[in-house]
Amino acid sequence: MIKSYKFLAFIFSGILFLNASEGTEKLKAHAYKRVDLGTVPSTIVPYLPEGQGPIEITWKTLSDVTYKDIYVKELDAYYWKPTFGGSVKAVAGKEVYITGYLIPVDYDAGFYVVSKFPYANCFFCGGGGPESVVDLRFSGKHRNYKTDERLTFKGKLTLNADDVYQMNYILEGATEFTP
Repeated sequence: MIKSYKFLAFIFSGILFLNASEGTEKLKAHAYKRVDLGTVPSTIVPYLPEGQGPIEITWKTLSDVTYKDIYVKELDAYYWKPTFGGSVKAVAGKEVYITGYLIPVDYDAGFYVVSKFPYANCFFCGGGGPESVVDLRFSGKHRNYKTDERLTFKGKLTLNADDVYQMNYILEGATEFTP
């Protein structure tokens, strides 16, 4: 009986370790900047002076958002209206890059998103929230991408809290990027 408890404890600790290390990325040296958020305690976000290249953002950064159910009369439905947190607002309008899984929403229209999760677990399939996808608005021609290619894209991050027909996060002028 004791051996089975030790075995279960071993398995459980392994699961915790794997979950804790999931999504870890290469260690990189970053500069950080404290951002004053008014009444909210200040937050530390990655910072590069203007002209120093794009800022790396992570899916954890994009999860700094809360949602409120808002009724949209023209759709006769409820919509999750986002309220973006300080760490997201700090990178809004800046050139950023993010890595994720590519999901073609509409091949013909060239509508792609980059997702925190692969297709089987993405926002559209019920596995993630709206904060786990970024709409890619390409700056020009791009190749045809395959579902679940893990790639990095850079562009200007735009926040959308009002247009129910668009994603919450939009990467304007998106291009493939190698950090």
